[in-house]
Amino acid sequence: MQLTSPPAVASSPRRPPGPKGLPLLGNLLELRRDILGHYEQWARQYGDIVAFRFGAWPAVLLNNSDYAEYVLVRNHRNFIKFPLFFRHVQAIFGQGLLTSEGETWHRQRRLAAPAFHTERVAGYGAVMVDETERMLARWRDGELRDAHADMMAVTLRIAAKTLFNAEVEEDIADIGTTSEMLANEIMHRVRRPFRIPDLIPTPGNIGYRRGVRRIDRLVRQIIAERQRDGRDRGDLLSMLMLARDDEGRPMTDQQLRDEVVTLLLAGHETTALALSWTWYLLSQQPEADAKLTAELQEVLGGRPPAVSDLPRLRYTEQVVTESMRLYPPVWGIGRQAIADCEIGGYAIPASTTILISAWVSHHDPRHFPEPMEFHPERWAGNLAATLPRFAYIPFGGGPRICIGNRFAMMEAVLLLATVAQRFQLEWQADHPVEPLPTITLRPKGGVWVRTMPRFSAGTDRSRHAFSPR
Repeated sequence: MQLTSPPAVASSPRRPPGPKGLPLLGNLLELRRDILGHYEQWARQYGDIVAFRFGAWPAVLLNNSDYAEYVLVRNHRNFIKFPLFFRHVQAIFGQGLLTSEGETWHRQRRLAAPAFHTERVAGYGAVMVDETERMLARWRDGELRDAHADMMAVTLRIAAKTLFNAEVEEDIADIGTTSEMLANEIMHRVRRPFRIPDLIPTPGNIGYRRGVRRIDRLVRQIIAERQRDGRDRGDLLSMLMLARDDEGRPMTDQQLRDEVVTLLLAGHETTALALSWTWYLLSQQPEADAKLTAELQEVLGGRPPAVSDLPRLRYTEQVVTESMRLYPPVWGIGRQAIADCEIGGYAIPASTTILISAWVSHHDPRHFPEPMEFHPERWAGNLAATLPRFAYIPFGGGPRICIGNRFAMMEAVLLLATVAQRFQLEWQADHPVEPLPTITLRPKGGVWVRTMPRFSAGTDRSRHAFSPR
């Protein structure tokens, strides 16, 4: 994908170029058909800033890392989170870190930060490996499995264990099914040109309210049991319960509930998706898979990985980094302007929606030669240090960068190392995979693979034609 040069700056601010759209609907129909494809097309056609409309709401797509930095860092106080989307998840996440704004967000971020201190996060490495080994104990050589479903399940178990220090095996399937249903319903809502209030008993609304109640009931029960127990169990929930603000106040029960739901549901999915796409990519790139295997043999020699191994698992980390470049789990960042401003010489009125697409940025040939190719080696040198600050944004950026980014990256590398030592996962070409941009970038139809025992003789891996689209 080749982006055009930034439009010339006008002598006085004016509206950015962009597609016309339809009366009332704006560009919604185009985006419903293929939002990723249209973002790419608009970037090629119109350049680094593109004006369009979500129905009646004006929006701009930013395809320039400097413009993204202006919104996310330099003038971040003028932009709030995308209300057209986040109003649909308020019932689920409440006023947690994902959705809150202003002083509420600042207070919660300060209270939650100690739970994600580097040393604290490192202490969860053994849980990540142990839960992955438990999953692998159920796998059988040569069986057909949906790697995406497996990654979602194991990362959810890890989230529950590190968050609650509790076994909730009987609830995992229910939570996973419920979160899947909620994600699908939210995307249906976002794509509708009009809003249907929750109180109207449509099938979608009924299922949505039922799912929220189910998650709410489980989380509140766990919090209540922990409050009665009163002990510090060394998990994230204990840290949140012990946290105090500058005036010595703890989180309220509602604040605890909101943060726990956010960490449980949103916290596991990024890692699961990164790994799902990684298995899809590795299964079609025998050279990368062989290089990964060689590193695991050299560093681990067949034993389970540990946090202390991470500095030596450099290629393993590069594989994850490149996977998140090609298929960023958080494929877009949305904001809304509070007051009039100017970006790239163009006038941006208050209430304009701002979209920053990691999908477009990560495939920009100005920053990534051969952008549609899977080349983990591109991260071996100093690429990360030389890139513009917001050219690679798998965890967002600025003050609101994902608080669990170190946790997620450590988890992805340890899980990849644990599984890849034991199995090759051969993607089944008769189960096509398509990027599905819902709240996150999911593999539509799953990632169906055959589990082949690692290091077995005579394993023949066929190369499949590959394109990220």
